[in-house]
Amino acid sequence: MARIGRRRLLRLGVAGMAAGCGIGSLTGVGMARERRQTHGDTEQERGRLTARPGPPTDRGPLGLQPLGFGDPRDGLRYVPDNYREDRPSPLVVMLHGAGGSARGGLDPLLGLADEHGLMLLAVDSRGKSWDVIVGGFGPDVAFLDRALADTFGRYAVDASRVAVEGFSDGASYALSLGITNGDLFSHVMAFSPGFIASGAQKGLPRLYLSHGTQDKVLSIDRCSRRIVPLMQRAGYDVRYHEFDGPHTIPAEIAQEAVAWFTEA
Repeated sequence: MARIGRRRLLRLGVAGMAAGCGIGSLTGVGMARERRQTHGDTEQERGRLTARPGPPTDRGPLGLQPLGFGDPRDGLRYVPDNYREDRPSPLVVMLHGAGGSARGGLDPLLGLADEHGLMLLAVDSRGKSWDVIVGGFGPDVAFLDRALADTFGRYAVDASRVAVEGFSDGASYALSLGITNGDLFSHVMAFSPGFIASGAQKGLPRLYLSHGTQDKVLSIDRCSRRIVPLMQRAGYDVRYHEFDGPHTIPAEIAQEAVAWFTEA
């Protein structure tokens, strides 16, 4: 399959997919947003995350805990009981849908975390949805970077198994951040995404996408069936699963995604 340039991927993704999927805030301004993100004044405005896994300098508790950053819109972290500092854990960063919260963002994989030894990190968006959807990369990137730095400072994380996951708007944001930060994220799990709006692409993370054929919120024909071929032509390794259902994450899809993420 012929490859296409990544700048071409970005132009098609923002200007074409967003309009096709009914993301009105992006229609007609995709190109301007692309330039702003790519040439922003700060790393956050370019969609870049700076925190990286390394030897922890502190210790944090096991189980489900709030981040405790002192803001009503905060986040949650789940550390499985079998966590060991001498055995770095895979980490999944989880992004909720529009109008959601970190608690809801955790739900798709929380029941699978202990079995697979997954550490989970979910943050609340600063607004009703993620920054790039309503204006451009910035405040959500900065908050997530802070949450990641705190996590890496307290826990041993396997740098070869760091995923970003999301549903609906969160899936679009997961794809956008994952492609922009492929030197951090090894994997991206996008359940029913609507579009891609990335900055300068870094690395080639592996991608898992799913979408319901009966989705009335984000049409599969206008969204994933356009996104997947585009990503494949750009050279990304894509696992794609269509299912007969609405705008949701079936349990078997979540299980398949986790198995894909943790496979050797």
